[in-house]
Amino acid sequence: MAGGEQRGAPGGPERVALKKEIGLVSACAIIIGNIIGSGIFISPKGVLEHAGSVGLALIIWVLGGGVAALGSLCYAELGVTIPKSGGDYSYVTEIFGGLAGFLLLWSAVLIMYPTSLAVIALTFSNYVLQPVFPNCIPPYNASRILSMVCLLLLTWVNSSSVRWATRIQDIFTAGKLLALTLIIIVGFIQIFKGNYKELTPSNAFNFWMTPSVGHLALAFLQGSFAFSGWNFLNYVTEELVDPCRNLPRAIFISIPLVTFVYTFTNIAYFTAMSPQELLSSNAVAVTFGEKLLGYFSWVMPVSVALSTFGGINGYLFTSSRLCFSGAREGHLPSLLAMIHVKHCTPIPALLVCCLATLIIMLVGDTYTLINYVSFINYLCYGVTIIGLIVLRWKKPKIFRPIKVNLLIPITYLAFWAFLLIFSLYSEPVVCGVGLIIILTGVPVFFLGVYWRNKPKCVNRLIESMTCWGQKLCFVVYPQGEVVEEEVPSAHSPRPASETVTRK
Repeated sequence: MAGGEQRGAPGGPERVALKKEIGLVSACAIIIGNIIGSGIFISPKGVLEHAGSVGLALIIWVLGGGVAALGSLCYAELGVTIPKSGGDYSYVTEIFGGLAGFLLLWSAVLIMYPTSLAVIALTFSNYVLQPVFPNCIPPYNASRILSMVCLLLLTWVNSSSVRWATRIQDIFTAGKLLALTLIIIVGFIQIFKGNYKELTPSNAFNFWMTPSVGHLALAFLQGSFAFSGWNFLNYVTEELVDPCRNLPRAIFISIPLVTFVYTFTNIAYFTAMSPQELLSSNAVAVTFGEKLLGYFSWVMPVSVALSTFGGINGYLFTSSRLCFSGAREGHLPSLLAMIHVKHCTPIPALLVCCLATLIIMLVGDTYTLINYVSFINYLCYGVTIIGLIVLRWKKPKIFRPIKVNLLIPITYLAFWAFLLIFSLYSEPVVCGVGLIIILTGVPVFFLGVYWRNKPKCVNRLIESMTCWGQKLCFVVYPQGEVVEEEVPSAHSPRPASETVTRK
C-alpha cells in the first residue's frame, strides 16, 4: 500500500513524504487494475470491426499482449536504472532533457490520462444504465452525470486516504478478475457443449471485408487501448518496496495473466454471439450475460461496473503522481507538488486530473477518443524506449540491475513504427490533431518553464495563488490549524517532500 509519513526533529519543522509501502501483491494489483478497466468490454467491438474476421481479431489480441510484454520489459530496465516516480516523463526528461519531458507531460496531463479516465467513466455509466435502458443507448445526459458523480467520489476517496485508495484497488482488481473468470468459464462450458461454430477455422477466417494495412493498424490501436496501463507501476517507483526486485516480478506476473484473460474472454464472447451480434451490441458483456446466464444476467453489468470503477480509481491514483512529479521538477506549478500534511495525498494534483477529465468527458465520441489516446500513448511509449537505447549509448557503464537484450526494444520499435505510420495514413485527422496537441506545449514550455526572469508582478501573482490554494484547501488540519510553507516560484524545482511548520 502507498501512504505517507511525517518526520523531523522535535520542535523543528516536520517533513511530509511518501512511504515505501507498495509490496508485490499491490504492485500486481496496480498493473492488472489499470490494464483491466473498460478496454476489454468496449475494444472487442473496435478490434473486430477493423480486423474483418474473428480469427484475425483473436490474433491481434494475442499480439497486443506480446507487444505490451516487450514494452514492459524495457520499462523494467528503465525503472530500476532511473528509480524515480513519474514513469515515461521522468525517463524522457532524464535522457532527452526538459523540453522533451515537458511535451510528454503536457500531452499526458492535457489529453492522454484525462481521456482514458473519461472513457472508463463513460463505460461505467453505460453498463450501470444498460439494464434500465435495455433496448436503446442510455441517454447522453444521464450517462455523463453518472460518470461525473463516480469520478468526483473517487477523487474524494483518493484525496482523503491513500490507504483507502489502494484498498479499493486491491479489492476491485480481484473482483474484475473474478468477473472475467466467470465469462471464461461459461465460454468453456459452451465449447464443451459444441457451441463453437464461429471459432472453427473455416468460419473464424471468413472475412466479410478484406482489411487493409491501415485497418490492421486501427485494429491494433483499439486493442492497445485495452492493454494501456502496463507501464503505470513505473509512476510510483519511489513508493515501491525493493523496486529492483518487485518491479520486474510484478510485470512478469501481470502481463501474461492479462493476455491470457483477454484472449479467452474474447473466445468466450464468440461462443455466444456471432460477429454481427457483437458489432451491433452496445454492451458486449451484457449481451453475453443475457444470452447465457438467464436469470443471473444481472451479474454481468454489475461486474463490468465494478471493474470500471476500480479502473477509474487506478488511473486517478497513478496519473496524479505524474502531475506531482512534473511539479516537483518545476515543469508544472509548485502547488501541484504539495502533499496534505494529515492525509499525505497529492490533493492539488488529484483535483487537476479530475477537472481535466470532466472537461474531456463533455466532448467527443468514445471510439474517436480511444484513437486519440492510443496514438499519443504509443508515440510516448516509443520515444521512451528510444530513450533506453540512447541511454545505453550515452551512459554504457551506469549500473543497471536489469539489462534486457537489445533485440527487445528494437522489436518493439519496429512494431511501433508500423503502427504509427499506417495510423497516420488511415486517420490523418485524428493523428494530426494528436501531434498538434503535443506541439502546443512548446510555447507553454518556453513561457512557463524556460523563461526564468519573469516580471515581479507575474511571480507575485503565482506565489499568492499558490499560498491561497495551500491555506484554503490543501494543508488545513481538521482542528483548523494552518500549516505554512515557503512558496517557491512556479519554475523552480520542487522537492519530493514538503517542509511545513505549525502555527
